[in-house]
Amino acid sequence: MNEPAAGTSRIALPFDLQINRGLFLMIVLLGTLGFYILYPLILILINSFNVASIADDPVYSFAPWRAAFGDPELWVSLWNTIKVAVIYQSIAFPVAILISWLIARTDMRFAKGFEFMFWVSFLLPSLATTFGWIMLLDPSSGLINRWIHGIPFLKDVTFNIYSFWGIIWAHLMANGISIKVMLLTPAFRRMDSTLEEASRMMGGNTWTTMLRITMPVMTPALVVVFLLSLIRMFSTFETELLLGAPWGFYVYSTKIVDMAKQDPPLLNQAAALGSITLIFLAIFIPLQRWLINRRQFTTVTGQFKAKLVDLEGWRIPGTIFVFFVVCLLVIIPTLSVIGSSFMVHFGFFDLPQVWTLEYWYLALNDSGLLLAFKNTLIVAGMAAIIGPLVFSLVAYVIVRTQLPGRGLLDSICWIPSAIPGILAGLGLLWMFLGTPFFRPFYGSLFLLTLATVLGGITISTQVLKSNFIQLGKELEEASRMSGAGFWKTYFKIVIPLMAQTMVLIGVLKFMFAAQHTSSIILLATSHTWTLSLLTLEQIGYGYYEQASITISLIIILTLGLAIVARSFGLKVGIQAS
Repeated sequence: MNEPAAGTSRIALPFDLQINRGLFLMIVLLGTLGFYILYPLILILINSFNVASIADDPVYSFAPWRAAFGDPELWVSLWNTIKVAVIYQSIAFPVAILISWLIARTDMRFAKGFEFMFWVSFLLPSLATTFGWIMLLDPSSGLINRWIHGIPFLKDVTFNIYSFWGIIWAHLMANGISIKVMLLTPAFRRMDSTLEEASRMMGGNTWTTMLRITMPVMTPALVVVFLLSLIRMFSTFETELLLGAPWGFYVYSTKIVDMAKQDPPLLNQAAALGSITLIFLAIFIPLQRWLINRRQFTTVTGQFKAKLVDLEGWRIPGTIFVFFVVCLLVIIPTLSVIGSSFMVHFGFFDLPQVWTLEYWYLALNDSGLLLAFKNTLIVAGMAAIIGPLVFSLVAYVIVRTQLPGRGLLDSICWIPSAIPGILAGLGLLWMFLGTPFFRPFYGSLFLLTLATVLGGITISTQVLKSNFIQLGKELEEASRMSGAGFWKTYFKIVIPLMAQTMVLIGVLKFMFAAQHTSSIILLATSHTWTLSLLTLEQIGYGYYEQASITISLIIILTLGLAIVARSFGLKVGIQAS
């Protein structure tokens, strides 16, 4: 093969890609994602000092900051945010660590089934679990409270879901535990058991070994999960809106929405409040890297050895404990939601007529519900198609090429994981209302699709990156030797090889788009409401029966798609013979 002439050197790529083409691709990716992710955040910071209306020429002042931080309710909302986060994380994190260890490192019964149920819990919309527990713990009509009041010596006992501890409970029952179990279980499973065996040979029992050996070795995974959990304190939204707003309890995210929804809207003050998160992010990302890189933790080596811990007499209690948690997270709230949609009045079994299909008949003939269903399919469907295609290309460039700027591109893909949904929505709101070119798109399904694609960038690219790292280069090199270019090889070789993973990413994107509200609540109008936004309105007005049907449709959409995609996904791409 002829050597390239002087001045025409090429970067080592898996394809015959000229350096100018590679740099052009990198510039496009950095420019697109940088503009898409960073520009709205910059607008939030800039417009937090802008006292003019969106359509007027900017006038900068510290007045929005003084007004926002001079409001006593702001400090109350920030303190509420910290209280909720600290308390529920201090409960959820230890519980999730224990469950993950039991599933991955011990001989507990039904471990794989329990792990699947925690995935189901993660897939369930937080709206569904929160609403399910509202139907059970409403102080006046909740089913559990009605049962308790029927017991003579417990007549004065009432569990009130509309309270501080009710909000804590709802967070624990939503994704507070399940998402940690999902992230920590694979990390526990990949841990070498050699050190644990050495501890037991030195006389350490099961629990001593777990606390003094397993936990320190798992530090990197624990640090990442813990820090990601901390950033969630700025993104929690639905639970506080449903359970806190009725009695005047506001947190960071609901305070931003309240400012933005006022008449006239206090967008400048909302931007000032949102800027707090940008400061937190500037601390969060370097801190995460420093904590992980300051020590070396290797859990998989050439002598990797996996061995389950024998729980002995603790096996049955451990199994019962995890089963009890699964019932609280999945079974009980799901039955509550579905059951309420078929009952004349949920929880009242002594009525002449207990069960009815009338609510379903009315709902399926409701033009508002049908429009929200259609909007959800469009937004979630587009996110499920666009997400895997775009992020697979991003992950491929990061892993397979030596183009300059790969590190910066990877860092940009990490940023959305630390951006609360409400902050991302506020940034997009400023971008589309403050830029004349984008202004006609405000309130459109196109804008909602952009917002939902933004969510989940980090997990999508990281999953795809890990798969590219495991994927050999032989077929791509063979395609190159046959004369195929970059794009032909990418679509003919890479995409089929990654098809199953891309189906998984598509499902995750669909579920994110169908369930989430915080990232789109500031961007949608009455004509572009999705099912999740419609649910918030129905619950807010006390239309519980209608809300139960709307939530049931979301559950059917998300879990149904997950089951279908699992069956279909195993049949696409390259399969073992």
